Amino acid sequence: MKKTSNRLIRETSPYLLQHAHNPVDWYPWGNEAFDAAITADKPILVSIGYATCHWCHVMERESFEDENIAAFMNEHFINIKIDREERPDVDAVYMEAVQAIAGNGGWPLNCFLTPERKPFYGGTYFPPRPMYGRASWGQVLQQLSNAWLTKKETILDQAERLVAVIARNERLFVNTDVLDIQLEEVFVPEKAAAIYDTMSRSFDRNHGGFGQAPKFPGTMSLQFLLEYARLSDRPEAAEFAFFSLDKMIMGGIYDQVGGGFARYATDQEWLAPHFEKMLYDNALLVNLLANAYKISHKELYKETIAETLEWVTREMMNPEGGFYAAMDADSEGVEGKFYVWDKAEVESILGEESELFCDFYDITEKGNWEYTNILRRLQTFESFAAERGISVAALKLQLEQNRRQLKEVRDKRIWPLLDDKIILSWNALMCSAFANASQAFKEDRYGDIAIANLQFIFDKMSLKTGGFCHTYKNGIQKYDAYLDDLSFLIQACLDIYQISFDTQWIEKAKEILFVVRKDFYDKEDGLFFFTALGKGTEPALIVRKKDLFDNALPSGNSVMARNLQRLWILTGDAECRESAILMLKRLLKQAEKYPTSFSMWLSCILAAIYPAKEVAVIGQACRGISKSILEHFIPFLSIMASPDKQNGYPLLKDREAGDDTEIYVCEQFTCHRPVKMIEEALSLLKT
Repeated sequence: MKKTSNRLIRETSPYLLQHAHNPVDWYPWGNEAFDAAITADKPILVSIGYATCHWCHVMERESFEDENIAAFMNEHFINIKIDREERPDVDAVYMEAVQAIAGNGGWPLNCFLTPERKPFYGGTYFPPRPMYGRASWGQVLQQLSNAWLTKKETILDQAERLVAVIARNERLFVNTDVLDIQLEEVFVPEKAAAIYDTMSRSFDRNHGGFGQAPKFPGTMSLQFLLEYARLSDRPEAAEFAFFSLDKMIMGGIYDQVGGGFARYATDQEWLAPHFEKMLYDNALLVNLLANAYKISHKELYKETIAETLEWVTREMMNPEGGFYAAMDADSEGVEGKFYVWDKAEVESILGEESELFCDFYDITEKGNWEYTNILRRLQTFESFAAERGISVAALKLQLEQNRRQLKEVRDKRIWPLLDDKIILSWNALMCSAFANASQAFKEDRYGDIAIANLQFIFDKMSLKTGGFCHTYKNGIQKYDAYLDDLSFLIQACLDIYQISFDTQWIEKAKEILFVVRKDFYDKEDGLFFFTALGKGTEPALIVRKKDLFDNALPSGNSVMARNLQRLWILTGDAECRESAILMLKRLLKQAEKYPTSFSMWLSCILAAIYPAKEVAVIGQACRGISKSILEHFIPFLSIMASPDKQNGYPLLKDREAGDDTEIYVCEQFTCHRPVKMIEEALSLLKT
């Protein structure tokens, strides 16, 4: 039987294409759908998900592929399907609506709107039959279609009130009394100590990380702990970060066979992941691990970075130099099937070596998860080798060979779906991760990949009309860039400068900052909207929102605050400093109260409390010396290197080295006498 297609067949998103043969008459988000709703006077269903979402797949199979349910949807609603990763702006608005209606949110997100796109009802997953305390999808559709016919005025009134709530909510998190905040009173070490004490109450001291299951890596909070430990001489903060990283790396959330981290763990001890792998999680974790390695020099972190970046280049990199978005949790309709193992299968692959392998990776007959096995390490290499009376080197060699054998078998299984769209913000994060790994290990190969990726972004994702696109696939650019795209891109430019010392990247960062200030800035509060000023023919969203929370990703605003701090040091632009300070004042109270929800903001606050270190290296050996300094973890270090003076940049202005290479260590542009030895510079940087 020939499959019919709906309008999604013309899209590039793998998630939308998954639904292109549903009997539901799906529209993409846009004027065609809105005009149809107004003409037919029908409510709109906006159904939002993403390609690697397990419950999105479930609801599709149960409801959207059902001919009878689809016929009812087509008759009574205008149905819009959205990939949340393509349209995070739309997702943010209707997620907030559903959270206000239902008290929680998640994906799939199903929100019902008036023809004017104002929400009046919504929820997440709805089963095909009443269960889990939820009405069935069919019941929801029936009730809402009846209500639209008989109680339309009530629905319209409810929608107006809900829009007002969404518009008001954002202002609750922004401090308005900024004129009363004196820098010398609030940006002090005591403030950082109080924030740390608040965060420490959420530590899971048994298993690492924060809070109860489900457990997300909490990457930005762990980064704050590394920074705070170094700046305040509180080593216990870093020790908890190391403990958490160790537990994650040894757990099932880390792919012990193929490298890379899953999005989160469903249990408290990191055994059972939600098996999807997201590019951004791995970018953030690699960056964190590189910093952790700079402090600890733990081989475990170096090995994990190497394995993760190998996975990225092997499975997540397109031939043009961009990085794909994600890998699904499901294969053959079963979550995690690609990744789990039966003991008998492992024994048949490894033969005599299987006993040691199974003991090390917790593989048993009955299984450690749903009658099968997720590989995890219950002991370190060192303790396990000592128990077995073998060397660590011999143990690692055998286990590496065994993992390679298992991977060869796993590669022949049916693979999870690859979401092969390229997202600007996530690519910029991974670019920064490769750059930081290059610093930590003086590994030029990582730096080359980072530079090539950044060049790919400028070559393929910049628009002929100016600015950048949000997604790219097969030569097709879609959607104007959002704030986080441009914030993370500025960050990547500055990170690439720190490995290349090519000032073109600082200049490009300044150019992007000009666009962000012009198109995204809110003069009323000094923060930035998530979307640019309206362009083109597509109707504006019902609410223009700001992204303030640091959740799975840092917010575009917090990253922009940090960019402004960095650009002030590099360019001497005092307006950057003043803008950053205003942003921090706006969010300071919320960051103090909810530190794990504003973790990137906390790093910016630390940078305001503890004056940033600045280094200028002038002379023919400048690049090698600078790279040796960058092997060390020095929070908020700004370093510039040049064979000779460059008067366009404050740190390089009027610097003379003569025949030698000289190192200037400075603080707020006031410098110590120049030194020639790296050890002398490091000593000054640690004072």
